[in-house]
Amino acid sequence: MPNPNEDSRHISLLTKNTVALVLAGGRGSRLHELTAWRAKPAVFFGGKFRIIDFPLSNCVNSGIRRIGVLTQYKAHSLIRHLTRGWSQFRSELDEFIEVLPASQRTGEDWYEGTANAIYQNLDIIHRMAPEYVLILSGDHVYRMDYGPLIAQHQRAGADMTVCCIEVPIEEASSFGVMEVDEDNWVTGFQEKPESPKSMPGKPGTVLASMGNYVFNTKFLFEALFEDEDDELTSHDFGHDIIPKLIARSRVQAVPFRNREGEPAYWRDVGTLDAFWKANLELAEIQPKLDLYDKTWPLLTHQEQLPPAKFVLDAPDARGTAIDSMVSGGCVISGGTVRGSVLFSNVRVDKGAEVERSVVLPDARIGQNVRIKNAIIDRGCHLPNGMVIGESIEQDRARFRVSENGVVLVTGEMLGQVVHFQRN
Repeated sequence: MPNPNEDSRHISLLTKNTVALVLAGGRGSRLHELTAWRAKPAVFFGGKFRIIDFPLSNCVNSGIRRIGVLTQYKAHSLIRHLTRGWSQFRSELDEFIEVLPASQRTGEDWYEGTANAIYQNLDIIHRMAPEYVLILSGDHVYRMDYGPLIAQHQRAGADMTVCCIEVPIEEASSFGVMEVDEDNWVTGFQEKPESPKSMPGKPGTVLASMGNYVFNTKFLFEALFEDEDDELTSHDFGHDIIPKLIARSRVQAVPFRNREGEPAYWRDVGTLDAFWKANLELAEIQPKLDLYDKTWPLLTHQEQLPPAKFVLDAPDARGTAIDSMVSGGCVISGGTVRGSVLFSNVRVDKGAEVERSVVLPDARIGQNVRIKNAIIDRGCHLPNGMVIGESIEQDRARFRVSENGVVLVTGEMLGQVVHFQRN
C-alpha cells in the first residue's frame, strides 16, 4: 500500500511544476444583459463572490500558485477584481497571478478561439518552464483538487487529459462528449451530439468535457503549432485540438467524482435559468455546494462592510429573511425576504417582499415592492410599489423573461443610467 505522506509529497511536486491558464475572455451571450458590461467570469455568484473565484480558489487550494488569466471581452471589472482580491502572492517564491490580455504578440488578431488564446501566450509559458500546463475554463462553479488530476495524468503516461463530468445522455446535446474505453482512454469525441454512445458500464450516461485539460508542456506546444498552421481550423480545443489528437496520441478522460465516487458538484451557469437556480440552491438547508466548508476556502475580494441588519418589528413592517443568504452591508428595513440570495449593500424597504430572487450588489428595493423569480442586476433601484414576477405579459413588456419564467431586471430596462458603477 502506498504511503499517503509520500503520495502527498509527490502531488505537491507535480503542482509546483504546473502552470494554470484560466480562459476568462468569454462573453457569456446566453446571460444576455447580465454580461452587457462584464465578462462572464466576472459575473457575481453566491452572495459575495464572482465566478472566476472558483477556479482560482481551486488552484490555490491545490497548491498551484503560478496562474495566468487570459482576458478579452469587456475585461475591466474582471481585471479590477483580480487586482483587488488576488494580489497576495509572493513573487520571491515564484508565485503569481498574471493577467494575459490579447496583446497580439503573434500577429494582428485578437484571441480567435481557446487554442489560439494559449498559442498567443506560448512565449510567456516557455519562460515559466513548467512540466505541465493546466488549462481551465473560467466560467464554471465547482470545487476541485487539481493535484490528483495531474497525478493521474502522469501515472497514466497521457499526453493530454480531459476532466469530465458524468451527465444523463438526454443532456448530451449541450456538451462536448467523450467516447472512452474501459480504461477511460478517449476513442472518440462529438461536439453537442444528438445520439452519443453511453460510457462503458453506465448505460444512459455520457462523459462531458468540463473544459479543463492537463497537457505535457512540450506536447501542448507541438499541438498548438500544428493547429496554427491549419488554414481550416477554428482554433478551439473542443472543435479542433481534441479530435485531431485522439487518433494518434494518448488522451485520457478523468471523471470528476466526490469522495463517495459519485459525480461531484459542477454547474455551468451560462444561462439565466441556470444562474438563478444555482444561486438559490445555496440557500437550501443542505446545499450541494457548501460555501461554509473551512477545509476548502473560497477566496475573493473582501469589501469592508458592516454586518447585515434587520430592523422594524411591527405587525405590518417586520424586517425578516427566511431560507435566504444575506450579505454584508444589507439592510432589511421592514421588508420580507424568502428563499433568496442578497448580495452586498442591498436595501429592502418597508412592506417590500422578495421571494425566490437573486439581488446583485447595491440594489434598492423600494417600499411595497413585490418580486418573485427574478434576477435584479447591480445598482438597480426599484421604485415604490413595483411588481415583478406575477404577470409574464407585463414582465415581457418591460424586462427580459427566460424560458422558465425568470425575470431579468437591469438599470437600462428601468431607465436608470447605472452601468458605470455596476460592472
